[in-house]
Amino acid sequence: MTPRQIGMRLRKIRKAKGMSQYALAAKAKVSREYIRLLESGRSDPTVGMLEKLANALDVPVTELLG
Repeated sequence: MTPRQIGMRLRKIRKAKGMSQYALAAKAKVSREYIRLLESGRSDPTVGMLEKLANALDVPVTELLG
């Protein structure tokens, strides 16, 4: 998947969970700016970051990857 596709999935899941970018950032212990960059496809997350985000969203990593 491209960073843009991952970002779109991340945004869709975050919104479905009713979370703001701030809430996700706090739960994943990253900055809100980083979440914004991920969701816009301007940053490519590492496997470790995908795991942190998946845990914060309470979904399996595979769901972020489609």
